[in-house]
Order: sequence, then C-alpha cells, then structure tokens
Amino acid sequence: MTKNIDKEGLRSIVDNYQLFYVDLWGVVHNGISLHQEAINVLNEITKKKKDYILLTNAPRPNDTVRSFLEKLGMKKEIRDHVFTSGEAALNYLKNDLSQQTFFHIGPPRDFDLFKDLKKNKLESIEISDYILCTGLFDDYNEDLKYYKNLFEENLQKKMICTNPDLIVDRGNNRELCAGSVAMVYEKMGGEVVYFGKPYPEVYSQSIDKRKRKILAIGDNLNTDIKGANLLNFDSLIISNGIHKDEIKEKGIEKTSKSYEVICNYIQSELKW
Repeated sequence: MTKNIDKEGLRSIVDNYQLFYVDLWGVVHNGISLHQEAINVLNEITKKKKDYILLTNAPRPNDTVRSFLEKLGMKKEIRDHVFTSGEAALNYLKNDLSQQTFFHIGPPRDFDLFKDLKKNKLESIEISDYILCTGLFDDYNEDLKYYKNLFEENLQKKMICTNPDLIVDRGNNRELCAGSVAMVYEKMGGEVVYFGKPYPEVYSQSIDKRKRKILAIGDNLNTDIKGANLLNFDSLIISNGIHKDEIKEKGIEKTSKSYEVICNYIQSELKW
C-alpha cells in the first residue's frame, strides 16, 4: 500500500534515510521555473546533514545542466549535487568508444555532450560505427515514423541512448524524449545501451551508495520508481508530474500496477 504524505510532508520520513536520489525535471523544476517547495526540502535535508543527488536523465554533461539551473536561480550549493545521464554516457564513450565514429540523433543544443569526441561525428548514419541518441531532431520532434524509416537499413549498429525518458513536460507542453526514439529502434530489432534511470550505472557513478538506506524521489514510474525497485531503494512518487492524469483517474495503486512498479510513498508535490 502506497502511503500518502501530503499532510505530514517529507519531514515525517526523512530520518529513516541517509541518502536521497531526487529527480530534477518534474520534481525540482518544470523546465521553466524552480519549484520553491522542493528547494526548501533540499535545504532541510542539508540541515539534517544527509546526502542527496539531483539525478537527472538529461542528455548533457553535469556542468551544462548546472549552468541551466543557475539561470533558473538555483544556488551553487544545490547545483553541486547534480549528476546527469549524459555525464554517465560520456564517461562510457570516452573509455570504450573513443576510436569509433557515430551518427548523432538529437537537437544541435546537445552538441556539448560530445564536443570532446567531435572528430568522431559523421553526417552519414550508413558509414558510422554506432548511433548516439540524445533526443529528437528539431525538424522531426513529433514524428517517430521518420526515425523508423531512418533506421530501416541500419539496425546492425549499436545505439547509445543518453536519456531513457519517453516524455517530459516543459511547462504545460508535453515533449518526446530520446527514450521514445530508442524504443522505436529496439522494437525494430536494434540493440540499445541506455544511460540513465532506471539503469544501475548512473546511480553507481553519481555517489558511493553502499550501506545506506535510500529514498528515490521522482515523478516518472518508468524511470525514477522502476530504478528504485530494481536497486531495492524505497520510493516516493510525485503525483503532479507526468502521470498526473493517470493517477487522478485510476489512483496510485492501479497506476503503479500497470507499470509493474511499487511506490512506498506518494506526494502531490515535493514538500517539507
């Protein structure tokens, strides 16, 4: 049974944990502005002398996301806790694929992820060694059929996906993410290597989590909560995120069951 802590707040359970994995988009900000109640929670966790990681499936290096958060008004002490799926992927690319060429799928703004590997970037998918997917092309950001046609003759290549999220809400607008493109590739029979939640690598790279009681907080059942389940962490789902309509219609028990996950707690927004 998922416990609702809207009345008691996170303060009612904070002492049960030593480490918190907190999702960024949908929990701490909405792509346009910070959620001040969530910022207050992070400050209170710090006062309790407990650790937290702002773990995000952003397909960019840590420093790029920190710069974005600075523009939103987030203090440096909080920004320093950021760890991205892009950073985890970049470490892998540098260590394992530094001599191989790739074809990039995603918007030009994602270029900073692979600027150290720009000599390896090719303009032709046919002759590249692998595919690096950070998102969707600006001209085809709603048309998944385009990618199906693009992949038709290139399914023998490995795809590296730096953001397993399928969708994200930017303010009131819903957008497709790299995970949606990767899903098309997988369904066609292609091999995808994912970096980000719910896959264990991004958690391990971000901090030493051994021998600590952990709570994962997020708004995505497919990534935040599934990742917590896979790694045996407790979890808190924020219900005003991307599953807002589903939870409102069916309730958290039926909704979580449909995604084959278990949530320990639910809160409409992250609040102390």
